[in-house]
Amino acid sequence: MELTMCCPTLFGLEGIVADELRFGGRLTDVRAENGRVFFEGDESTLAWANLNLRCAERVLIRLGAFRAKTFDQLFEGVKALPWEEFIPADGAFPVKGHSLDSALHSIPDCQKIVKKAVVSRLSQKYGQGWFEESGAKYQIQFAIMHDTAEIYLDTSGAGLHKRGYRANSNAAPLRETLAAAMVKLARWRGREPFLDPFCGSGTIAIEAAMIAQRRAPGLLRRFDAEKWSCFDKKVWQQAREDALCMADATARFDIVGSDIDPECVKLSISNAHKAGVAGTVFFEQADATKRDYSGGGILFANPPYGERLLDQQQAEQLYTALGRATKNSPMKQYILSSDPLFERCYGRPADKRRKLYNGMIKCELHMYFKNAPRKPRPQV
Repeated sequence: MELTMCCPTLFGLEGIVADELRFGGRLTDVRAENGRVFFEGDESTLAWANLNLRCAERVLIRLGAFRAKTFDQLFEGVKALPWEEFIPADGAFPVKGHSLDSALHSIPDCQKIVKKAVVSRLSQKYGQGWFEESGAKYQIQFAIMHDTAEIYLDTSGAGLHKRGYRANSNAAPLRETLAAAMVKLARWRGREPFLDPFCGSGTIAIEAAMIAQRRAPGLLRRFDAEKWSCFDKKVWQQAREDALCMADATARFDIVGSDIDPECVKLSISNAHKAGVAGTVFFEQADATKRDYSGGGILFANPPYGERLLDQQQAEQLYTALGRATKNSPMKQYILSSDPLFERCYGRPADKRRKLYNGMIKCELHMYFKNAPRKPRPQV
């Protein structure tokens, strides 16, 4: 079955997800837009994407798009789509969505119309007027923007950032998809020491270890589409086997995370065990402003923003102290912050910046790498 698929992303990560699809998925027809990436493929592509994409939020199947300025247009457009190719007679098909700058702005009313249209279509195909919806879940999503409706089926279920290893987290967790993106932006592959001095629940270090070991992020969880009768279960089984064959769980890397809070250290150790990377990640209690940064390697940090932990003044004092500690360090440094005064507090301008979002918080990834010692070129 040929499918048009869409991966919603955090703003700023569209290009990274597109590259994951092009290079990891070996796909050619990939189109990145604001907050989403489109691609084509079959059910094998869909299974691969759910299991292997590190920086996407979900994998959706796009069923259609049409003008919808009235409820009649919305009803007829939805009814015209081939729902019976996906949803069986006992399938559960809840509806959710959003509308922006459109005549149809009432979300509850749009939900009712979409639901009514799908029921009408399935009633004609299955010859029944009532659906128990006792089977697998086929989550319908609609997005109405500028009076154009786009209709999707969500194949993932829980968001892809929910890897399955972080049942608990600290007070201000970093989303796993963003942590993986930070590591990818730095092009870290395990060849140099890694340090996260604000490890929190261990997310950046764990994602780095999974990337270095080529461990698929979705191996510990299940996806809604695995239960769908329209897809061959052998496709998902093969995708999991392929992912397992790619991973090298015995590979060891120099990855260290630390936090001043001993409870965060305990939580990070527990999460690393759940993720299967405890053998290559070490966590310890330490004050980030008093660590020794004289060695080489790469530093990743997601220090408190003054949003949920610490107040603004305390956060900026922390940035200043960290800047003093790392001032003469040869380490490459990648530091995420929402504070527009971060660089002033840190004591020096970044070599490069990248706008990212941590949930709804607008941030910048500050990159310092020009003073890091270059690796000598191999002699020919």
